[in-house]
Amino acid sequence: MRGLLTSTVILLGVPVTALAEEPATRVESIIITGKTQGYRAIDSFTATKTDTPLLDVPQSVSVVTRAQLDDQALYSLGEVLRYVPGVTVGQGEGNRDQFTLRGQNTTADFFLDGVRDDVQYFRGLYNLERVEILKGPYALIFGRGGGGGIVNRVQKSPSLTSRFIDARASANSFGAHDLSLDMNAPVSGAAAFRVNAVYEGLESHRDYYEGERFAVNPYLAVELEGGWKAGLSYEYVNDDRVTDRGVPSFASVPISGYRDSFFGVPGANRNTLQAHIVKLRVDRALTDDLLFSTTILYGDYDKDYVNVFPNGAATALKGTVALASYADTTTRENLLVQSNLAWDLMTGSIGHKVLFGVEYADQVSANQRRNGVLSSATFSLANPVFPTVTFPALSRDTASTVNAFSLYVQDQISIGDRFEIVAGLRFDRFDIDGMDYQPDPDRPFTRSDEKVSPRLGLIFKPRSNLSLYASYSQSFLPRAGDQFLTLSATQANLEPEEFTNHELGVKWDIRPRLNVTVALFQLHRTNATTPDPANPLATINVGETRTEGVELAVTGSILPGWRISGAYAYQDAALEGNDSVRLAQVPAHQFSLWNRYNVGDRLGFGLGVIHQSEQFAAIRTTAATTRLPSFTRVDAAVFYNVSETVQVQMNVENLFDADYFASAHNNFNISPGAPLNARFTVRAAF
Repeated sequence: MRGLLTSTVILLGVPVTALAEEPATRVESIIITGKTQGYRAIDSFTATKTDTPLLDVPQSVSVVTRAQLDDQALYSLGEVLRYVPGVTVGQGEGNRDQFTLRGQNTTADFFLDGVRDDVQYFRGLYNLERVEILKGPYALIFGRGGGGGIVNRVQKSPSLTSRFIDARASANSFGAHDLSLDMNAPVSGAAAFRVNAVYEGLESHRDYYEGERFAVNPYLAVELEGGWKAGLSYEYVNDDRVTDRGVPSFASVPISGYRDSFFGVPGANRNTLQAHIVKLRVDRALTDDLLFSTTILYGDYDKDYVNVFPNGAATALKGTVALASYADTTTRENLLVQSNLAWDLMTGSIGHKVLFGVEYADQVSANQRRNGVLSSATFSLANPVFPTVTFPALSRDTASTVNAFSLYVQDQISIGDRFEIVAGLRFDRFDIDGMDYQPDPDRPFTRSDEKVSPRLGLIFKPRSNLSLYASYSQSFLPRAGDQFLTLSATQANLEPEEFTNHELGVKWDIRPRLNVTVALFQLHRTNATTPDPANPLATINVGETRTEGVELAVTGSILPGWRISGAYAYQDAALEGNDSVRLAQVPAHQFSLWNRYNVGDRLGFGLGVIHQSEQFAAIRTTAATTRLPSFTRVDAAVFYNVSETVQVQMNVENLFDADYFASAHNNFNISPGAPLNARFTVRAAF
């Protein structure tokens, strides 16, 4: 369906209250998740693995709260990250979340409540309190990877304080629709149960695109004898959608005039995922000054996808496009265990918050790939006829086991009221053992790495609401890469990639409900690899890269009833010593601003804008590298409180119908942005 939906939708949603100068509140959950205040997060458990005010974290951190997720009607991580300057959303080959942060592209630097969530899939937002984007390589906290930073999802947890049922339903102009439920029930004075569930019918402006996703997340939390707290969560995800790799390029820019055209094979392009994720969290205050916590996460993932996609530039605007295809099957089992001991103590007049941690990972993966055989390897733009495709033979068949073990220690040192130091070291041992069964004979591969990663942050607080910081941090990525499906003999002999970040910043609570941050950074990557622009299935070594930039952000309430979240980022990312080689998907300038303003107790309006300057779809090594044009997109919303418990809202994306290209995977797979469309939502509480 094109254009705006004209019929009214009867819907259910979440509790609705008029926006006032709300006090800072912590979600009153048995398992603590953090304090928020409208769009502004007060603290974070992820950045230091301790309950630390964001003002005292020597690192750039962006947080999208539940209030902002609801106001903007966001449904995917890609939609969230598009409003976070410094982050570029990747296409992910139409089958996964993928992003570039400070010049570092990743499919794996995702976390759930601070625990690694590195499988390639699309993550939902239905069961989250907030999304945290922590910038810079901090292996001390995150372990391997995270070269430019990480994305952490903070899960909703059960509460003892209230019984509620919140529901939401919505539909948009293209026919996409969803139904979601959030129900919390205290079971006794010491236990509570919460369940979140969602069903989404997927549609878009793109021809032949459709799908559906269902997910459910029951969560039981209890307070036990002796001060113990425990939370047991299970999530089931079933995702089935068309794999869409976008449009090709022509003359080194995305081809124009084909915004809705599909360059796959209808019925063949498909991505399916089934995931079972179990998370156990156990906390206890051993003494008034000693807190113990352990999180165990087990995940079982089964994913299949088929791609038919443009494999070259169009020969002309009405010419032909080369096609290629493959089918890919991946299974993975993750067992991740993370234990932390936080100790508050004084040595004379100096305060310490010492963190001792241990982490273990056992990850078993198997992957098969079959190259497709197309009845026609070219697609005519003048006379489009879809080919047929078969997948007769294996081109890759691998299995691997990864074992990782980490020990880390961190000390947050307070020297009076003005000076703080955050210092620590982490030891990681990473072992991969695998077998490549294709081609015959079988080829085993193995590699072991041991790395020590430091972190040092210095904070000066001339006033209690103002902090100036400097930080130094490192991280590394083993040669098995993000997904460790294979390891060539050449790669096995190379040292891990290393990331080193230097950062200076200012964080200022201008007033209790409004925060401004500024960060200047320089990130170096050594032993760097990148996808080969001439062969997207291969990688090339590029040596050393550097990304330099500045980030500015403002978050909170400007006036009673006026919430704001805005940011700007400038980045310069290139091969060290050769500025003509530019890193992929790093626009020099990014700007975003979202506002919600309430007129009285019932009516509110939202207005947002995103601007992104031009970027290269792949690493720029020649003049023929595809360049994505700059764009500006305006979004808007209107909110109306029907009663104290029912709200209706309409969100309009791309209000002025800008023609733009939202993301890319390489020179020939580019996703057009959606035209003007609206989403209607009703939320209610019981």
